Amino acid sequence: MSTTAYALADSKTMLRRNLLHAKRYPSMTISIIVMPILLLLIFNFVFGGALEKSSGGNYIDYLAPGMLLLIPAYMTAGVAVSVCTDTTKGIVNRFRTMAISQPSFLAGHVVGALIQALLGIAAMVGVALLVGFRPSANVIEWIAAFGLLAMLVLALTWLAVGMGLVASTPESASNMPFPLIMLPFLGSGLVGTDTMPVGLRQFAEYQPFTPITETIRGLLMGTEIGNSGIISIAWCIGLGLVGYFWSTSVFRKSGQR
Repeated sequence: MSTTAYALADSKTMLRRNLLHAKRYPSMTISIIVMPILLLLIFNFVFGGALEKSSGGNYIDYLAPGMLLLIPAYMTAGVAVSVCTDTTKGIVNRFRTMAISQPSFLAGHVVGALIQALLGIAAMVGVALLVGFRPSANVIEWIAAFGLLAMLVLALTWLAVGMGLVASTPESASNMPFPLIMLPFLGSGLVGTDTMPVGLRQFAEYQPFTPITETIRGLLMGTEIGNSGIISIAWCIGLGLVGYFWSTSVFRKSGQR
């Protein structure tokens, strides 16, 4: 068996381990998925009437595409805590003594988070449809939307892995992704950026979640995408590369101590 085949087999084992952990200890996963869905319902039913004018139509149609990004953002907290728990409890040191591909430990966390996030996104879409979300997307546009969301999940998960590796305790690891969790609220996910004060509007327009929101909204609702699609892909690739090289570098250095 080749080195690549061994690495893939070890990554599959680590993925199975992470999915079993999520199954046996579901509270973190459930909270990560349920909280964004609850926020979707709260914003739609509590604030939807007041925000209807800024959306230019049915508010749930404007809100849902932006709220889908909460799942990848919230997933970062769970990944950071999970990685930090493994490193602080010594299981990583145990893995280092075994004849396995060392990067497979990181790959298991990343792919496991991707599977959970996509299931959470599907659940949010289902709830949104039940409360009146009516997208106009065809099959290709749905696939493109989920593909972009998957890219965002991978990018943010690699950043979360790095946070988990550098955090000293699971508690501190849960707090480190807070800026990422807040970014979807400070973009065009809830209201149009033209309703914001000048300083906040400039920040909202140039942070990564706004072009991704506009791209998802354009794919699902048929609104204008413009150059948001290219900018979104560039953000996902850039954040993903930063997170990947950061986390693998920290993991490698920690094994040399």
